[in-house]
Amino acid sequence: MSRRSTVHLLRHGPTSATRRSLFAADEPLDAKGRDLVADWCGRLEADRAASSPLRRCLETAELAGHADPVVDGRWSELDFGQWKGLSLARAAELYPDDMSRWLEDPFGVSPPGGETFAQLKERVESAMRDLAATGETTLVVTSAGPIKAAVLSVLEAPSTSLWRIDPMPGSVTTFTAHDGIWSLRALSKEPVR
Repeated sequence: MSRRSTVHLLRHGPTSATRRSLFAADEPLDAKGRDLVADWCGRLEADRAASSPLRRCLETAELAGHADPVVDGRWSELDFGQWKGLSLARAAELYPDDMSRWLEDPFGVSPPGGETFAQLKERVESAMRDLAATGETTLVVTSAGPIKAAVLSVLEAPSTSLWRIDPMPGSVTTFTAHDGIWSLRALSKEPVR
């Protein structure tokens, strides 16, 4: 008998850092971000909910109607190390060689003190394997990096596609698994207002 699982990856709402295009730390949603994700309340039915431990994700889960998600660190954003809180331009100014290498090979090179996209993708794939086995619908509140990693993994897309995936803050990307094989159902769907 076929087992079907669904996962909705809800990207947290906007924060002051996302609006200023900064490498994120652990900041809260801004007022417009809270309003945006509240539009999902009652629209994302799920048997279970999980969230990154980051404040902006936990706040998004609560506003979307899932106040007590299971916290799962595998859904945390890429660890940007010493670049947290910096813009791309400022990080490139302070760490020009590191930035150049990272932009050319984000799967093999990490920000100073951070992690590679390969490490991020590995932990997201582990979480996706676990969710495929549930036979349930799960809402996961996370950040852009883990959503990009899930899309790359499910589509078996080349790593060069990383920079061409851009899930919007407050949007949902949905996957369905049949007998452990994931398919992409919707990418970066925004709430209907």
